[in-house]
Amino acid sequence: MTSILGISAFYHDSAASIINNGKIISAAQEERFTRIKHDSKYPHNAVNFVLKHSNLKLSEVDHIVFFEKPFLKFERLLETYVAFAPKGFLQFTKSMPIWLKEKLFQKKLLFNHLKEHDSDFNNENKICFSEHHLSHAASAFFPSPFEEAVILTADGVGEWATTTVAVGKGNQLEIKKEIHFPHSLGLLYSAFTYYTGFKVNSGEYKLMGLAPYGNPIYENKIKKLIDIKDDGSFMLDQNYFNYSTGLTMTNTKFNHLFGQKPRDPKKDQLTQFHMDIAASIQKVTEEVMIKLAKAIRKEYNIVNLCLAGGVALNCVANGKILKQKIFENIWIQPAAGDAGGSLGAALALWHIEQGNKREVNQEDDMNGSYLGSEFSQDEIEKELNSIGANYQTFDYENLINETSEHLSKQKIIGWFQGRMEFGPRALGGRSILGDPRSDKMQKNLNLKIKYRESFRPFAPSVLREDLSNWFDMNVDSPYMLLVSDINPAKKFEMNDEQKELFGIDKLNIKRSEIPAVTHVDYSARIQTVNKKTNKRYYDLISKFKEKTSCPVIVNTSFNVRGEPIVNSPTDAFNCFMGTELDYLVIGNCILDKNKQDPNLKKDYTKEFELD
Repeated sequence: MTSILGISAFYHDSAASIINNGKIISAAQEERFTRIKHDSKYPHNAVNFVLKHSNLKLSEVDHIVFFEKPFLKFERLLETYVAFAPKGFLQFTKSMPIWLKEKLFQKKLLFNHLKEHDSDFNNENKICFSEHHLSHAASAFFPSPFEEAVILTADGVGEWATTTVAVGKGNQLEIKKEIHFPHSLGLLYSAFTYYTGFKVNSGEYKLMGLAPYGNPIYENKIKKLIDIKDDGSFMLDQNYFNYSTGLTMTNTKFNHLFGQKPRDPKKDQLTQFHMDIAASIQKVTEEVMIKLAKAIRKEYNIVNLCLAGGVALNCVANGKILKQKIFENIWIQPAAGDAGGSLGAALALWHIEQGNKREVNQEDDMNGSYLGSEFSQDEIEKELNSIGANYQTFDYENLINETSEHLSKQKIIGWFQGRMEFGPRALGGRSILGDPRSDKMQKNLNLKIKYRESFRPFAPSVLREDLSNWFDMNVDSPYMLLVSDINPAKKFEMNDEQKELFGIDKLNIKRSEIPAVTHVDYSARIQTVNKKTNKRYYDLISKFKEKTSCPVIVNTSFNVRGEPIVNSPTDAFNCFMGTELDYLVIGNCILDKNKQDPNLKKDYTKEFELD
């Protein structure tokens, strides 16, 4: 058996993955263990986890592969400085010492970190390096259900590439073309994330969630920043940006163009202006992605599309590509960001470098993305006892029945079952669940549970066989990476008075039979659930349907704003006691908030730095 350890680190979302003979065994982000969101440090805990899960010592691992090439990245940094000099000297002087001390000699740095796991590990030659976008492309193609596909990757920046097109066939994958830094769709989107007062590399999904509240009236102004060709390739006018040379994303010329300074999240409220900006950049991003998709479909005449890179988490754009039927099939890597690079790097080494055969799995090879840690019933009870939790244990049938009963009475539930998800989305392993029929659920979840902005939408988990009765879509979406509209039969049309409302005022209007998961534009970010990948979650939704005739439940990640998704029973209990969750269902145990020791209550509102 050949085992390969993949590592991504030192930018954001550090992670580790292990594959054995090409089969994906385990993968996890470091943030889940350290409780630091988007943790970028060497993933010590994640490496420990994947090794332990595979019953391997590090010295027994055959290859260790890092997801990008530090020398190429360093070259980009130097060349960018030379190209823009003397601008950018401050940024250059800040980054150089870190590069010269740590990043440039990454093999040595990695070797020293790796030795901490196993003193018997002494072979530096086991460490090798992939390329950033090759890692993304490999993470999208090799686990996909396709024998052949065209692969589109887009993010901020790797070494030089920001967007790539590759073709995969069998066990081979070749990058055909690239767009290079400083021209980047990911950095353009992040510039607007920064401008609207959200955190770069963290708040992009907020910008996407804000977009339906606005109108894209700044589209033409954005097109002064980006020159989009018919084939979707593009160039950014660097006169408006500061990311190449400064310590911010945008500059005063950018501010003048749009007429305002960047929003200060500590002082400035979100206004209609920010909603219109969000709508405008979302529309331009969709235009680029659709043009790219159409051009590569025509050029390569391949019917399957795979997506990865941070931009592939823009599920609204993905939904538009799907709706336009540009490709027959689309598959998106659930850990599309840098975390997934750890997995892609390992798969690239196994298939491309070593030429090993690839078995195509018609479902896909990600195991529902349930690749993280898992706790036995004994371990769960041991942790709960040591905390002083009050719980009741149920057999399987009664657990499902009790939980669905609480949900049907509009109670909010922390759900901790099976293996933790890999990637940014909770998919029914570490989730907070609610009743989608409630018109107060969205507001309550945002303000009382998640402690976050009221405009943020929630996703529905729906039984796969009931999907098209409730949503305008009929393809699998197991990873919550496609957006579609509510089925017209389930919609409530707005009256003229309601249509006139602005921005956030639209939020409180009941727009469908499942208002808690219906965004203001009648869209929803859908997760389809099937029995094969998550039986317990499937059975819960089925029982809820039996009681309510509704095969949909609200699913959001089990955490508060600024906190990584919970990883251990203790994390879950802390979040349960720090929020207004009604019940915690963990393994075969149900915890009732009213029966807990009030001294164990936590003040969670200040626990985590806001994202």
